[in-house]
Amino acid sequence: MPDTNQAATNPLPFQLNDDSLIPQASCYIHGRTIPARRGGTFAVQDPGSGTTWAHSADSTIDDVEPAVHSSAIAFAAYSQTPPRQRAKLLHAWHREIEAHRADLARVLVAETGKPLPEAQGEIDYALSFVWWFAGEADRVEGAMVTSAVPGRRALTIKQPVGVVAALVPWNFPVALLLRKAAAALAAGCTMVVKPSPETPLTALALAQLAVRAGFPAGALNVVPTSLEHTPALAEALCLHPAVAKVTFTGSTRVGKLISGLCARNLKKATFELGGNCPFIVFDDAHLDQAVEQLMALKWRHAGQACVTANRVYVQEGVHDALVKALVEKTSAIRVGHGMSEGVTMGPLTTARGLDKAEQLARDALDQGAELVLGTGKRHSVDGHSGGHYMAPAILINMNDEMAMSQEEVFAPLLAIYAFETEEEVTKRANNTPMGLTSYVFTKNVDRLWRMFERLEAGMIGLNTGNCSAAEAPFGGIKHSGMGKESGKDVAINEFMITKTGTLTVEGH
Repeated sequence: MPDTNQAATNPLPFQLNDDSLIPQASCYIHGRTIPARRGGTFAVQDPGSGTTWAHSADSTIDDVEPAVHSSAIAFAAYSQTPPRQRAKLLHAWHREIEAHRADLARVLVAETGKPLPEAQGEIDYALSFVWWFAGEADRVEGAMVTSAVPGRRALTIKQPVGVVAALVPWNFPVALLLRKAAAALAAGCTMVVKPSPETPLTALALAQLAVRAGFPAGALNVVPTSLEHTPALAEALCLHPAVAKVTFTGSTRVGKLISGLCARNLKKATFELGGNCPFIVFDDAHLDQAVEQLMALKWRHAGQACVTANRVYVQEGVHDALVKALVEKTSAIRVGHGMSEGVTMGPLTTARGLDKAEQLARDALDQGAELVLGTGKRHSVDGHSGGHYMAPAILINMNDEMAMSQEEVFAPLLAIYAFETEEEVTKRANNTPMGLTSYVFTKNVDRLWRMFERLEAGMIGLNTGNCSAAEAPFGGIKHSGMGKESGKDVAINEFMITKTGTLTVEGH
C-alpha cells in the first residue's frame, strides 16, 4: 500500500557523485521537484534484497492536470523552436546523461536488479537514441508535388503533434524513456512521462538533466505513481483532451486497454507490446555463432526483455550439440546482487514475475519437459532471502501446447524444441498472435531470404540475436503493437502530423 507520509525518504544505500540527481518523494513538473498533490509516497524496493531503498511520490489523477497543463504551455513555445536548436538541446542532454552515467547506473541496479555492467550498457545503448534523434531533428522535411491539374501545386509540411503521454515499463527504463522522449523532443513535441512503479527515480533524474541541458520547463514532466494508482493515472493521461498522442511499451493485455482509451477520441498512439519470439537454428548454421548470440539475447536482464528468445527451435541434426554447448556456457553464469563484483545475472525485477516463472516451469515439467540445467524455482543468493532470484533453467522435450509456448516468458527460462523441416518450423514459429521479433540462423542465403519474407514479425534477426539499434525501425506486427520507434524518418514521424497545402497559380 502507498505510504502517506510525504517526508518518508531513505538514505541511499550507495554513494552518488551528484546527490541532487535523485529527488525522493517528488514529481517533476515544470522544471521543479514537487510532492504529489495528495502528499502520498510509495516504497521503491531493491529486487536483489527485497528491501526498501527509496521512496517515490505517489501521483494520482490530481497530478495529471498540472503536468499536462505545464507541457501544453511549454509546447506553445517549444514547437516553434528551429530544428537546429532542438538538435543542440538534444546534444546537450546527451552530454549531461553521459556525465552522470555512473550515478544513473547505480540507481538502475537498485531499481531493476540488473548487474552493474549491464546497467552501464543500457545507458550507453540509451544514449544512442538521443544522438540519433539529434540528427533527425534537422532532417524533417515536407514535399512539393506538381499536380495533374494545370496551374495547381500541392505541398506538404510536417508539424509536431502536440503534448505526448509516455507510459514506460520497468525492464529498460532508461533506454525506453530516451527512445520515446528523444524522438518527441526532436519533433518539437513536449512529453509527460508515467514511469513504472518499479523504476520512478531514473525517470526523474533524466527529466532533471533535460532541464539542465537547456530544455524549457514543462518540456519533459514526470508523474511517478504506485501500482495501485497506475490504472487511473494512465487512463487520465490517455483521455486528457490536451494530450495529442500516447506512446506505450508493455504487455499486449494492457496495450489493448490503452488502445481502447485512445480510440474514444481517435488519439494518435504507438504501441510496442509483448513478444513470443522464435529463435530458429538450422542444421547448416554456424553453431558457435548461434550459441553466442543466443546467450547474449536470452540471459540479458534475466530474460526480461520483450525481444528475448521465447521458443528456441533447433533442427534435429544439431539439436544435441547445441543443447550441450548451451548448458556448458550457461553453467558459467553467476547469479547474484547487481552490485556484487563478478555477477553476470541479477534477480527478476518483480515478485509477481518470479511467481509466473515458477508456474510456467512447473506446467512444462508436468507435461513431459525435461530440465537439463537449473531447477525452475526461486532460491536465495548470498543471504538475500528476500531477493527475486532464479538461476538460468534450460528445458528440452518441449511441445507447442505448453504454457511457455503460448505466453511471453519474462524470466531466465529457456525452452528448446526440435524440428525437422523448414516448412514445419515456419508454421510453428508463426503460430502465435504475437509478431515482435524472430531470429534465424542458417548459412543458406536462399533460406535466409525466404525466412525473412515468411516469418510474421516486425523485426527479423538474420544470423544475429540483436535487432535493436537507433538507426533501425523498431516495432512489431499482429498483437505485438503498431508504429515504429527509432529508425530513419519513421520514428520521428510518429510524433508529427502532415499538413497539405494546395496552391493555384494564375496564368496557367
